[in-house]
Amino acid sequence: MNKKSFVIAATLYVAGSWSAVQAETLKFAFQGTLNALDPYSLNETFTLSSLGNVYEGLTRRGADLAIEPGLAERWEIIDPNRWRFYLRKGVKFHNGSDFTAEDVAFSVDRVHSEGSDLSTRVPADAKVEIVDDYTVDFVLTGPNPILHYEWDTFYIMDKEWTTENDAVKVTSASDTAANYAALHANGTGPFKIASHEAGVKTVFEKNDGWWDKPAHNLDTVEFTPISSDATRVAALLSGELDMVYPIPVQDIKRVNDNAGTVALTGPELRTIFLGMDQMRDELLYSDVKGKNPFKDARVRKAFYQAIDIEAIKKKVMRDLSTPTAIMISPFLFSKAGEFERYPYDPEASKALLAEAGYADGFSVGMDCPNDRYVNDEAICQAVTAMLARVGVKVNLNAQPKAKYFAKILASGGYDTSFYLLGWTPGSLDSWNVLDNLMNCRDETGAGSPFNNGGFCDAKIDELTDQILVEIDPDKRDDLIAEAFRISHDNAYYLPLHQQGLAWGVSDKVQLIQRADNQFKFRFVTKN
Repeated sequence: MNKKSFVIAATLYVAGSWSAVQAETLKFAFQGTLNALDPYSLNETFTLSSLGNVYEGLTRRGADLAIEPGLAERWEIIDPNRWRFYLRKGVKFHNGSDFTAEDVAFSVDRVHSEGSDLSTRVPADAKVEIVDDYTVDFVLTGPNPILHYEWDTFYIMDKEWTTENDAVKVTSASDTAANYAALHANGTGPFKIASHEAGVKTVFEKNDGWWDKPAHNLDTVEFTPISSDATRVAALLSGELDMVYPIPVQDIKRVNDNAGTVALTGPELRTIFLGMDQMRDELLYSDVKGKNPFKDARVRKAFYQAIDIEAIKKKVMRDLSTPTAIMISPFLFSKAGEFERYPYDPEASKALLAEAGYADGFSVGMDCPNDRYVNDEAICQAVTAMLARVGVKVNLNAQPKAKYFAKILASGGYDTSFYLLGWTPGSLDSWNVLDNLMNCRDETGAGSPFNNGGFCDAKIDELTDQILVEIDPDKRDDLIAEAFRISHDNAYYLPLHQQGLAWGVSDKVQLIQRADNQFKFRFVTKN
């Protein structure tokens, strides 16, 4: 494979065609860790991507991100409120158990249970009816044309195995005591877990009994987390590793210039944004007492206008980002071009703060991961410096993603006042963003579980419900635009950019770089 063997198609880069050759071992590294193996513990791309090599959903997404049959070989809409899925016969879990409709019904119950971070994958009011061992109906309370859009990462678990190992309770991201399903895996996918040392190393081995015909030629895959950018890149350049991601934007040329390696870059569908606690009457981490400055839209807009997004793009992201005004990639929403960012204007920011009663500024704590997104900590440091110029002192708390997610998500009690987060809609649809990030919630997360700031706008909730059932694409896009306009006008979130993908790959490896940043071993061959 050489640097010219990659061509862009829609939103992904695809290697040239290949044929399976001698089985090989692939060694790769990512900047963050793989902790719990429970597929419902953490709604995070790397975790879901890794476990998607072991577990499978009723559907899956192909190289072009199109929805394909997975554990369901086909489906049909019996009536607007009833979907029927015909399950694939002869599929075995890795322990030899048969895959049946009982496992689907069990998985729906479990994904809705306490501790699950993927509860929105199936509507809460949906009922599962088992027609026979290989047919299940999902009965809805209203039409839902995108019911199955996120099911490629709603992985089906073996009811018998999970129950026998006392692992029915989901190990949440904040749990300190892991159960059996957090330390072991039993899926139906193309790879099995051969060994797993949480946060240290995971070894995958080929599943010879997989129901599908393998296109890969891998025998084993070894994953090692390497948080240091320099160490990760050095391991690729030396040939110690076959693939690493992400690579720092400043090292792209170095990787391309090195004999035997190539940097794959392309657009990602993830939006990086800032969120603020707008629910509590007093912030957890601030010198403002007795009130919450983020409840005032003027303060939120002041933060927005204090951020020099072009400086972040050029100096922090080295042009590997696309500034955005809304919370979804323009590849996924036709009306994205109608929105413009609030202009960078420190003086306007100061005036808004003064108007809101904070002429002297205030202090606030900020939570940020340091091993999850491209240059995440550097972005937070830049935002900290920019806000300081308008009188806001930010106390930055940057942590590895395991501690970060355990703190700021529902399982940690939304323990944050100001935070950076990234979001790729699992359905590749705007409704996912609205339902997960922009609807009202309570203290437990019921509602929009990832609306960490807890803002509540009844009109957005109403529009979200309408969008779910609207089948006319033009009317639907108008409703989506209206919802995003409300969020934009109130600065409920501060969108920053869509980050770019940057993977480093040996020229002995052929793979597919999907725009959802999921790394699927079934698309990999090694010479």
